[in-house]
Amino acid sequence: MNRKRNLVLTAACILLLVTAGCMSSMSTGDSGAKTTATGAAGGSSAQNANQGLERCSASLGTLAIYEDRTEPWYHYLTRDLRLPSTVPVLRLLAQQSNCFVVVERGKAMNQMMGERALMQSGEMRSGSNFGKGQMVAADYTMTPSITFSADNTSGGGALVGALFGSVAGAVTGGFKTSDASTMLTLIENRSGVQLAAAEGSARNTDFSLLGGMFGHGAGGAAGAYGRTPEGKVIVAAFTDSMNNMIKAVKSYKAQSVAGGLGTGGNMAVQGGAAAMAASNVLQGVMTQRNYNSASRVYDYVIITKDRSRTFTFSSPRKIPFKNDLVQFYAPGGQVDESSLKLLERKYLQKYWQ
Repeated sequence: MNRKRNLVLTAACILLLVTAGCMSSMSTGDSGAKTTATGAAGGSSAQNANQGLERCSASLGTLAIYEDRTEPWYHYLTRDLRLPSTVPVLRLLAQQSNCFVVVERGKAMNQMMGERALMQSGEMRSGSNFGKGQMVAADYTMTPSITFSADNTSGGGALVGALFGSVAGAVTGGFKTSDASTMLTLIENRSGVQLAAAEGSARNTDFSLLGGMFGHGAGGAAGAYGRTPEGKVIVAAFTDSMNNMIKAVKSYKAQSVAGGLGTGGNMAVQGGAAAMAASNVLQGVMTQRNYNSASRVYDYVIITKDRSRTFTFSSPRKIPFKNDLVQFYAPGGQVDESSLKLLERKYLQKYWQ
């Protein structure tokens, strides 16, 4: 019994020497901080921020963060892992990066609106300076998600067995790892266009060797090595995602589509052109036809029959439909003069005057 116990103690000592300095090693971030999102931010300045966090020399616009709480990953985060919302962490990282000015669109928005309601009710002191037109618009929305997170993704039996043979049985499962993979997407709020997307990942490895060896006979005092908080690796993965996002936006170049965004695209489907043409048939009154002697073209103005839209175009050709109701196509907002067709003469004088 003493010989077997000595073997186990020897194996433990060797393994502790092998793993010295990496009892809990995280692949990204500052190991001395609680998580890789640490420190503070005030305006464009950051205090005690993660030294590995990317930064911008100037902000790119205002940012709101939207967390979809109906997604399965969020239920996993809050119910199974018992971790809070990711929004505070991401807001800290975003402000520390100086790439975005963060605006409130979460629960504190209710408090903001409550203050405005108090002002409107007359309960606030004069000079409180709450009024319309003071809130700042969000240029962009960032959306987080956890695409993969797993605990205990590796076992220690194979490695320990290869090192120590028959002693392996005493330390099987002696270490385990936690992996997390996260995504951030960035949307331009006015157009709805996705500007950037970034993946991030992290791995945290914990060695619980003593707990595996002595858990049954010595109280398992070292078993805490196997209970590294899953939250740390998720924050590290989001820090990695944020770094990748910042690198992308710092070198951002707008995508372009011939003919303009949202005007039909360049990958046509059968019957698509005919359907688009039918939907673009308009009726309007040609209210102006002025000859520009400098450019030697005619400048035209057409106002739709319901007066909701105005189109302008120029042509070297004199079109004989002034003050008349015409039918025309305007794909992409540009009048196709070859599509002009007379519907009714002197429409402007008959019905608009």
